[in-house]
Amino acid sequence: MTATGDKPLSGRTMIMSGGSRGIGLEIAKRAAADGANITLIAKTDQPHPKLPGTIHTAAAELEAAGATVLPFVGDVRIDESVAEAIRLTTERFGGIDIVVNNASAIDLSPTDSLAMKKYDLMQDINCRGTFLLSKLCIPALRDSAAAGRNPHILTLSPPLNLDPKWAGSSLGYTIAKYGMSLTTLGLAEELKSDGVGVNSLWPRTTIATAAVRNLLGGEEMVRTSRTPDIYADAAYLVLTSPATETTGNFFIDDEVLATHGITDLDKYRVTPGDEPLTTDLFL
Repeated sequence: MTATGDKPLSGRTMIMSGGSRGIGLEIAKRAAADGANITLIAKTDQPHPKLPGTIHTAAAELEAAGATVLPFVGDVRIDESVAEAIRLTTERFGGIDIVVNNASAIDLSPTDSLAMKKYDLMQDINCRGTFLLSKLCIPALRDSAAAGRNPHILTLSPPLNLDPKWAGSSLGYTIAKYGMSLTTLGLAEELKSDGVGVNSLWPRTTIATAAVRNLLGGEEMVRTSRTPDIYADAAYLVLTSPATETTGNFFIDDEVLATHGITDLDKYRVTPGDEPLTTDLFL
């Protein structure tokens, strides 16, 4: 994987589901530094009592970092909402070069205690939302490839690890995340001849986000996590790689960095030192 030029995403257009905070926002900020155009499709219009950031604060951050931003208050579960976001993006920026499937819901409850409402939410956002946004962007991505603009779809989902322990510990969530990964597998094959790169990226360790703090392991898990910067740096390297050569992969963040000679990862630790980090799910 080789990035070309000083600012390879300058003038490129990225559309991202979610992105008002956490990992998605960091990935978008990395693209913003190159001068990319960015559309965020997010529901967070008003501040959340437990979670920092709204689509508006995210847009302001991205613009300060160098991006031209189209904030779209919408829902990745609603076909018309996603279609409208894509229409406005192509109208404003002239096309779409990068799709980032970042929006995701999580509930690690075992099957007998997982509410079907939560199961449906995870399916609708994670699996169906990824399929929908990717599907509706295909014509624009084909145009991007024809124009030599190096189009990519990047989905934040894990390798398809069929070790029964993952499905056995949180079946609803595993189905939803593996649905995202199957979308990567299928679209990489479908779009190979079009020159569109389609990949997934997953972190080796837990990442210090509001979801980890509030839903998973609290402050203890945050302490043994890495910062979202590692995910953003790895995503940038994938998105600036040649799409025709970089497709159908289930990348792990530190492996991507190692391929580029980046092996000292201490700066990505939340807590300096040698304490063992928490390995993420599905690895």
